[in-house]
Amino acid sequence: KAPGFGDRRKAMLGDIATLTGATVIAEEVGLKLDQAGLDVLGTARRVTVSKDDTTIVDGGGNTEDVKGRVNQIKAEIESTDSDWDREKLQERLAKLAGGVCVIRVGAATEVELKEKKHRLEDAISATRAAVEEGIVSGGGSAIVHAVKVLEGNLGKTGDEATGVAVVRRAAVEPLRWIAENAGLEGYVITSKVADLDKGQGFNAATGEYGDLVKAGVIDPVKVTRSALENAASIASLLLTTETLVVEKPAEEEADAGHGGHGHSH
Repeated sequence: KAPGFGDRRKAMLGDIATLTGATVIAEEVGLKLDQAGLDVLGTARRVTVSKDDTTIVDGGGNTEDVKGRVNQIKAEIESTDSDWDREKLQERLAKLAGGVCVIRVGAATEVELKEKKHRLEDAISATRAAVEEGIVSGGGSAIVHAVKVLEGNLGKTGDEATGVAVVRRAAVEPLRWIAENAGLEGYVITSKVADLDKGQGFNAATGEYGDLVKAGVIDPVKVTRSALENAASIASLLLTTETLVVEKPAEEEADAGHGGHGHSH
């Protein structure tokens, strides 16, 4: 079915028509379905239609027409005062100006193929998140630098000061675990990184300190921000309920009947 509703639907159909070199069949333009010929049809290298989505790859529309449509949408984004309209216009712009690519994954075995596919899906998700909100230095360094604003406990006292200190302590844990997994002393690394300039950090792959963005060690801002927000949410629930549900450790089977000596069967 046609995307959107009302005037937005008409605009999106116009976008598709421009992208494919087609003509929208509508009474508003004086064209009915029984009057349409092959000349109103557009072309694309491939169109994939599912129950919920339609993906058009490499539309056959005129490049200049597409650029003109893109510029028109950009002008509408600049002129609108409505956040909702701006968001919908940005969605249209992304669909019209953004490219579509096909990534083919090959491997020698099915297990390797699945592993590669999961890695690729993670990379695509991270890239989309980076496009939305940008990037920061990775390896846990961004959070370590961010919590420098908490030095002095924000002027708080008592329980509030304790809470600020807990957040400062918790913020170094991602970096500490990265260092520990690399066989190094975690808190030594976190202390060193905290003294570095913003954007600098520890590269566990090389064992060196430096500019992580230049080294390609980066995280999407959205991922880092979401991790902090989710951690704060969970901590708040824990503090208010004073309860935490965890999995019960599996009890080891008793070695009774073997004279105190354990045997494996």
